[in-house]
Amino acid sequence: MPRNNRPETPHTGRFAKATNGPEGGPPTRRAAAPAGGRFEVRIIGGQWRGRKLHFPPSAGLRPTPDRVRETVFNWLQFELAGTRCLDLFAGSGALGFEALSRGAGEVIFVERDAVSARAIRDMLTQLRCDRGRVEQVDALAWLERGPPASKPFDIVFLDPPYSEAWLPVLAEKLDRGGWLAPGAWVYLEDAAVRGEPRLPAGWTLLRSKRAGDVGYHLARRGSPAHNNDHQARGSE
Repeated sequence: MPRNNRPETPHTGRFAKATNGPEGGPPTRRAAAPAGGRFEVRIIGGQWRGRKLHFPPSAGLRPTPDRVRETVFNWLQFELAGTRCLDLFAGSGALGFEALSRGAGEVIFVERDAVSARAIRDMLTQLRCDRGRVEQVDALAWLERGPPASKPFDIVFLDPPYSEAWLPVLAEKLDRGGWLAPGAWVYLEDAAVRGEPRLPAGWTLLRSKRAGDVGYHLARRGSPAHNNDHQARGSE
């Protein structure tokens, strides 16, 4: 799930082949393999801090940059313990693995590409982690199935392809489909040129930053009082 390639335009230059998303829809970001033929993600904090996770070159993925992930998980540092998380459009799974390392109770990784999904499963095995599960399926089709019988998600990492303005559509599906706990946190990532994402009614945008051509944001579903409490306690 490459997140920091410099595109030719806001809508092109990142993508070569779809790995997640609807058939006929926008492709997931892919990039050429780096020198050495392997991809690495370094877990920044928690139980597996410093651990490097490797990905096969066939996946063609570049995960969210370290500095962006560090900021995001600083925002969420008081909220992760024991939570149920969703890494939608998982790609490399970097966000989900960071959440697991920092104490998330469970992470569901949704990724359509078979090679990427297999790599995430392999990493969970290597880490001897039974708190992660991979769903190899189109992300939008998965949401259309309706929420699972288990409890809704406390935290969602939402990083769809940049080729289209998918965030408002996905946020509405999550909100109306019963996928989210009442005070759920949602991380949203998109091309920076699109600015702040449009959110469903009842959500509050708490944080918004830019790193190069990447715009990343933290929102919360719930009352402004709860959201203000987080802003008073949270970190930058």
